[in-house]
Parts: sequence; C-alpha cells; structure tokens
Amino acid sequence: MKNFKKIITGLLTCTALACTSDFEEINTNPVAPVSVQPEFLLRQVLYDFTDQMSYEGFVAGNLLGQHFTAIDFNLFDRHSLTEAQYGGNPWVFLYRNLRDNEILLNLAIENPAYEVYKGPALIYKSYLTSVLTDLYGDVPYSEALKGKAGNVTPKYDDQRNIYLSKGGILDNIDAGIAAINAYKGAIKLNGDIIYNGDLSKWVKFANSLKFKSLMRISAKENVAAQLQTLATQGNLITKAADNAFYSFPAGPPNNFKMATARIGDFNLFIMSATSQEILEKYNDPRKAVFFRPTANNAAVYKGLLNGPDASKLSISTADYSFSGRIFREDASKLKANFFASFEMNFLLAEAAEKGLISGDAKAYYEAGVKDAFGYWNTPLPADYLSAGAAAYKANGANAIEQIITQKWISNYIHGYESWIEYRRTGFPVLKQISASLNQNLIPLRLPYPTTEDVLNNANFKIAATATNNNSVNTPVWWDK
Repeated sequence: MKNFKKIITGLLTCTALACTSDFEEINTNPVAPVSVQPEFLLRQVLYDFTDQMSYEGFVAGNLLGQHFTAIDFNLFDRHSLTEAQYGGNPWVFLYRNLRDNEILLNLAIENPAYEVYKGPALIYKSYLTSVLTDLYGDVPYSEALKGKAGNVTPKYDDQRNIYLSKGGILDNIDAGIAAINAYKGAIKLNGDIIYNGDLSKWVKFANSLKFKSLMRISAKENVAAQLQTLATQGNLITKAADNAFYSFPAGPPNNFKMATARIGDFNLFIMSATSQEILEKYNDPRKAVFFRPTANNAAVYKGLLNGPDASKLSISTADYSFSGRIFREDASKLKANFFASFEMNFLLAEAAEKGLISGDAKAYYEAGVKDAFGYWNTPLPADYLSAGAAAYKANGANAIEQIITQKWISNYIHGYESWIEYRRTGFPVLKQISASLNQNLIPLRLPYPTTEDVLNNANFKIAATATNNNSVNTPVWWDK
C-alpha cells in the first residue's frame, strides 16, 4: 500500500485542480508502468478519503460541530478558520481524490474491460462533490480537473448548478445507477474496500446519497415527489448490514491517525460543554464511549466551553474528560463512515415528520437510534426510547430537534456532518463560544484556501466577492 501511494503521488502531484502542461514530459520514467490499474485507483480514492476525513472530522469537524473543544492555542476552535492548525483545510485532499476518481472514471469510459468501474466512479464523484460544496459553497467544478486539456484556472460554479445541472451531483448519481444496472460483464469490481465488489450495495449507497442530497436542498427546491419515489422503492441503506464504511485495522500503516499521534496532541481534544449538556440531557451511555471520566473523579464527565483563549485560561486537565479509548487504544473498533443506516433512518424520519414523504416518522426515528447505538457498540437502555428526552415527541418535544440531535450524537468522528446539519436545521442548538475571533458568530462555511488566491486569482476574486470577501459567515445556497 505504501509503495502504491508513492507511485500515485509521483504520477499526480500538481495543484489541487490541474497540472502544468509539461509535467508529463518532465516527469516521465521510461521504465515505469504507463497507466495505473483501476482497482488500485479505486482502493486509493476510497482509502485516502477515509484516512484524511476521519482525521479532519476528529481535529477540526468536531470543533465546529462542538463535540470536542481544544485546550491549546487553537485559533480554529475560536472560529478563525483561515488559521487551520491540526486540520481545517480539506480542500486539497478532496480535490486530489476527485482528480484520482476522474482518472478512474475516464479509464472506465475509454476501455470496455474496465466498464465495471464506471457506475461506482460516478457515484463516488457525487459523494466527494457533495462533501466539497457543502463545506465551501460555490467551488470549481465543471471546468475543474482539466489541467491536461490546458485549463488551469477553472471558474467557480454556483452550488445550485453543482447539485442540479447535467453532470452535477444528482445527475451523476442517476448515471451511476444506470451504469451499474446496464453492466453485464463478468469482471468483478476489485479494489472495493467498502462493499467488496457488491454492485447491488453500491446502488443502495447511491439511492441513499440521492435521498440525502435532496433533503439537503429541500428548503430551496420542491423535491417531495423525488423523495417519495425513493422511499417507496425502498432500496436504501436502512439496515446495518448495508452500511458503507471502512473498519480501521488495529495497527499501522492504515489505522486511525489519532491512534498513533503523540499523546500530547491526542489529549488536546476534550469533551465540550455542548457534549456534556446534550449527553446528560439524554442520559446517554455513549458518553463513556466518546469520553473518559475525569481523572479527579471516575464518576464525573465534564466538558469545557468551546473556543477558550488559552492565554487567559487556567484549568486543571484532571477536571475535564479526555477523548475516549475508541479513538486511541481501541481504535480497531472505529469505523470511517461513508453512509450508515442510522443516518438513512433519521433522514426518513425527518422527511416523514415534515410531510415530504408518507411513513411513520416515529418508527424511522427509533430505528435510527437503535442502529446508532449498535454502530457505537453500546447496548440500548430498555427505557431510552420510552422515557426521558429521547422519547419521541414526549412532553411537547420538538421532533425535528430530537431527530437531528440523535444524528449529532451518532457523528463523533464525522463532526463536519454535524456542523453542516446544524447549519441546515438549526439543531442541536450550539453554544456561543468562549473567546470568539468571529464576532460571536458560528461559521456558515469554510473559507477558500489562500492558495486559490495565488493559483486561480481571477476566478477566486469573483467567488470571494460573492461571499463578502470570502467570509465564513456567508451562507451557502441551500442555507440562504
């Protein structure tokens, strides 16, 4: 795996969007293979995303989603997002994976022997694109990844077009499903670390991604009929056996990054005050999975308000809860989640509760909670769904808040998703942070990286102007 990653790096190193025109001539090795086998490309793009995004979700996404807080001089936690520290700049690896996946897709289109890869490559392109645009808003898309054709300064596409235009997220999902259904060959989908080549499960993944994408834009577009069709057909990831995830191994080189980070770096991330409040409100036993009790009292779990100014803060770390064993000593139990049944059931519950589809919102919600407990290897308390804050609509509870909060609890390792769902729904209610560097506002998007100002200046200026000088407080299209 290490040698393969070095080969890919050598072949594909360039800017996030395009290579220089003479790159191939300068860097050609006369004894190297002239192409990469598609199974290696598929394995690479699936693994690299899980490796990078699980780390990003832990060190940056979990700060924005207020699962963790950081106790060092972490300006990102104080919402100065242009000063990314341990993470906070997924732009580079998202475009790298989009580029590698585009090579895979082109191989599948150009060579009939590789046709089996076409459907998954189209679906995965939609998945990566949705992650990218939901984090940043308008991004280079239709003209991106065309450096070999001479376009090294791609325009930024409107997010609405990225979702809805031909060749966009929803269109590519449909095209990917059609390609899988049309495939009649005998060659197996090799390199698939998610489903081991099971194309029928890739179709479930695609349908689930389509449902999620439609829900994400449902405040801006009338998507009820499309959602109902998907719900009626039922070919969705509603059972844990169909989950799209990668299980981290116990040891290197492909284990969870924080499992082998310096202990001092790992212990910078502790329970947030938001986590303490929500987990206590729900009397949720998963707090013992996500966190450790304080060193001073094994019966106490305690969080700190996000965004502290370390220069003015004097705390004893023994009074606070560090991140749980599952993120370090027991990280072989950890899964990098592409799409899980708990997420699908919560989406169905939300859609049913809002009247976008027919169905029993309570049943979907409870199925999501049960699957989420299973995902985190935690027994579900017998009265969790019948008493207390998790009981659906009990004591006048807001059902949408319950659904999204349960999704939030399930997403420890996938904090960007929690932050995105907060932006979309307003739930759970996040806290004003301790020492904000962003006018006491919770950011609504990630800023474009400074490299874009250098490498793609003219188009960057247009996009920056449209976002109030690249402001993190400018909502993306589906959030306006």
